[in-house]
Amino acid sequence: MEYKMLFSKFKIGNVELKNRIVMSPMLMGFGQFNGNATEKMMDYYEERAKGGTGLIITEITRVDDLTGASSFGQLSMSKDRNIPSVSELAKRVHKHGAKIFVQLHHPGRQNVSLMINTVPISVFFDKIMPKNTYSRLLYGSVVPLGKKLAEKDLLFKTVSPSKCRKSKFAQSKNRALSVSEIHKIIEEFGDAALRIKKSGCDGVELHASHGYLIQQFLSPETNSRADKYGGSLENRMRFLFEIIEEVRKKCGSDFPIAVRLTVDEMYDRIGENGRGYGLSEGVEMAKMLEKKGIDAIDVSSGGYDTFNYWLEPTTFECGWRKNLAREVKKAVNIPVIAANLIRSPEQAEKQLEEGIQDLVSLGRPHIADPHWANKAFEHREDEINRCICCLYCFESMMNGAYVGDNGHCSVNPFVGREGIALSKNGASRKVVIVGAGAAGLMAAKLLAMRKFRVTVIEKSKDAGGQLNLADKPPHKEKMLWCAEDLLVNAEKAGAEIIYGVTASKQVIDSYSPEIVIIAAGAQAVFPKRFNAENAVTVTEILNGSVIVENKRVCVIGSGMTGLETAELLCERENSVSVIEMADEIAPGAWFQHLDDIMPKLKKYGVKFYKGEKLVDIKKDGIITENTKTGEKTELKCDLAVLSLGVKPNDSLYEELKNAYPHVYNIGDSSKAGRIHDAVESAYQTVISIK
Repeated sequence: MEYKMLFSKFKIGNVELKNRIVMSPMLMGFGQFNGNATEKMMDYYEERAKGGTGLIITEITRVDDLTGASSFGQLSMSKDRNIPSVSELAKRVHKHGAKIFVQLHHPGRQNVSLMINTVPISVFFDKIMPKNTYSRLLYGSVVPLGKKLAEKDLLFKTVSPSKCRKSKFAQSKNRALSVSEIHKIIEEFGDAALRIKKSGCDGVELHASHGYLIQQFLSPETNSRADKYGGSLENRMRFLFEIIEEVRKKCGSDFPIAVRLTVDEMYDRIGENGRGYGLSEGVEMAKMLEKKGIDAIDVSSGGYDTFNYWLEPTTFECGWRKNLAREVKKAVNIPVIAANLIRSPEQAEKQLEEGIQDLVSLGRPHIADPHWANKAFEHREDEINRCICCLYCFESMMNGAYVGDNGHCSVNPFVGREGIALSKNGASRKVVIVGAGAAGLMAAKLLAMRKFRVTVIEKSKDAGGQLNLADKPPHKEKMLWCAEDLLVNAEKAGAEIIYGVTASKQVIDSYSPEIVIIAAGAQAVFPKRFNAENAVTVTEILNGSVIVENKRVCVIGSGMTGLETAELLCERENSVSVIEMADEIAPGAWFQHLDDIMPKLKKYGVKFYKGEKLVDIKKDGIITENTKTGEKTELKCDLAVLSLGVKPNDSLYEELKNAYPHVYNIGDSSKAGRIHDAVESAYQTVISIK
């Protein structure tokens, strides 16, 4: 397919882009206390510039160190000291023909109280203490104590246009900004924009989206002020307007300003009709911003209270919110940027052709594959490593933010390692890999890239392993993209995949390998004490070997696999109950996945039993025991579906571990985990091979 519009030149203000592909701003935590761009951050952005994108918009970049720092690893433009490193970042991006805008941001009430007033102290002590000493102290002692104090609301309050309910995600008490504080923050935005211009960057984006401070002023949900900054739409827009005026005053009319704007807060999607504002008012905001003289609108939706409606889980359909950009584009005559959950070049081109938007914004796709643009341009679309919307990038970034780690990607182990090159010293040495799941295929791809001669032995007729089950619940088709993309790239790198062969020592010996890697996966746990005719594992439901319709089913275990299997069973008109031994449903699951699936299960009428341990399976039901009282309960059902985790298939490794010079066990056959764990296991093993 020809991508004539996608790869046509386009201008934002006086800045000409070589194509219409934009890298969305995404915090990944590659920074440091003082907010300077680190080498790791520069490598990360430069790789995306090298990969062909036309415009890179940096992660959220703070303008205020006291109330506006969202992360210890966040980029900053709050001080002149930040100019040199961002200048170097701009040079490295420009070297590859890409342009760079810096997104300016203040979190407002969506900050965590632990971060209020913390950055200046961290910068000071990090500077005077021996290298890494303060980091160890902060992440090892101060942060854990701070979290405990924050849970009891004993730390500083976050700031907001008005005192309002806590942000769902941050859960920090907030207070209203004074007028003088508002003026100070406006000035800080202008000062930060001037530093961006001095650094040689091409423009600025103001973050008026995703529930952060500027959007908080726009929304009647968080702005109940009675002065000139609250009330009417014009008054609620005043804070943003005055920031724009300040940027223009300090940077001039020729320095492009884009605004990332939530045009629909999506409260109605979570059943909270009447809160916030919807699309009609969002379009009015866009029209008012055009009149104010900005150069582009970056259309988005939602906020932290409606998290899944701006950072979607895998079940959301590609392009599901493109109507938002379409309505804005109809109303304005300035460039419209939009993400719209675009995953393929074909989809991107089509939405440009349909006039939905002027520029295609790709966030997580650029994490998954920094060379998305070049692969599309060179008609290597099948080689694109697609984002499967698993949310691990955001989850890992948030979990790593308070232990000194950065965000990671389930399908791209090179995130944060862009400056590390794979050695190509394989010298055609023979490698046999057993298993073509995520771990086996990633190992095959990387070893083939290193110039090893790789053969993968897969007992089934298809590649994918556990991924062939992960895509079976409703709307989970994207999960199989991981297997499809790994397979294509492994084969193009030179790996050979042999199907329908069960690996044994005799089979492996026939290849005379120097290196053997076992990636045999795992199997669902079925305790021997439950040798019942009316019990199966989730595997049998997901692989289709057991079809259940119009039955009473008890799903034992409420991890995400159990919940997703429950949804599949509901779709087949079964009456479903979920039994969980813990005191909460899906303990340890990332909250967005629960926010996505729980309303669906409740709509189906699924019953949930918490704190109940399965003790027996009968012919016509199950017996559970309350974990607190010991009281036993009998639940009638036609079938029990066990979702009790998986155990590694490590028997082949145990048999072969001393049979060859180098034998490795990776992925689920070593330790059961998620896609990221399998891929990371493969990466670590491959780089350890000399």
